[in-house]
Amino acid sequence: MTFLSALADLLKPAPQPDPEVTAALDRVIGMVDPLVRAAPRLDKHLLAAVEHALAYCQGLVSALPGPFEINRRSFASDMLVHALFATPTDIDEMLGRSQAIRDFLQRPECWASDCFCAMLAARRQQKRQFGLAQQGNVIRSDVPQEIVYFSDQTLIEPSCNLETTRQRLQARALESLLRSFNAHVDQLRRERQGLRADLSVEHAQLLVRQQQHHADEDERHTRHLVELDLRLRENSEALMPEHLVEVLADFLRHPESALALTPVSIRIDRMGIVHEPSEPGDDAQTINFPELSSRDRRQHLATLVRITREEAQAAVANAIDRQKRYVLL
Repeated sequence: MTFLSALADLLKPAPQPDPEVTAALDRVIGMVDPLVRAAPRLDKHLLAAVEHALAYCQGLVSALPGPFEINRRSFASDMLVHALFATPTDIDEMLGRSQAIRDFLQRPECWASDCFCAMLAARRQQKRQFGLAQQGNVIRSDVPQEIVYFSDQTLIEPSCNLETTRQRLQARALESLLRSFNAHVDQLRRERQGLRADLSVEHAQLLVRQQQHHADEDERHTRHLVELDLRLRENSEALMPEHLVEVLADFLRHPESALALTPVSIRIDRMGIVHEPSEPGDDAQTINFPELSSRDRRQHLATLVRITREEAQAAVANAIDRQKRYVLL
């Protein structure tokens, strides 16, 4: 490459970012803490990091299994669905109490198809108990058992179009990352407020000691004042917009620390009793699902599901009817 051609390459305008990345960058800047928005050239500093975080969120949503049918028939035939709900009635109750489903059924888009997709999230619970089990030719009632069941079943981003559900989930994943970062900034603010309060109290105590001529205590209070002042300076530097932008960019380049999927594999029977791979069990099957760990560190089973509009409408109508009867009572 000649010098002139190299110079021409340098003078070429930078390629325009992908519109999807630009839209994601706008969402990030709109959601991020106002302190960060005060930093100069914010879009330039965050563009590459947002692009990486967006790709990560897209990969995360693409890794979700499904969509699986969720209904009374699948409760009888699919071990994962059977494990997710204690009874078929619990499926109807989940649909009936879901505000996301109620809102979806009020929108014209719900009529685009007889079925819709959504993400199902549920918390895995485990407990130990003593139960019946056959050991050789003997049936014992005091065998320790581990039971797996699920709670807090929630439906997220229902849509008749699976791709629309995926896109909305990607946006929610990116928003979750931003909320995690904003929580970090809020924590720094609370620390600063606490340090300022401690510093004020320490100054007052030192003044009292000096007036009472307690010279032996002056040195200890002075050292504590210096420590508090140093911590306050460090905290103030951490809250400078330029520093926060760098922290945010690094956070978006490593989103797995705040949002990740972990594969889980459990062999259970239809009573939810866990079996070891080598342990006999006539109806034991292995269920596989990913667990999503988010900013609150809680883990939820996450999978895509498909539900008929007719069943959802019936469940919501029954739930509303029960609420009305309860009010009348």
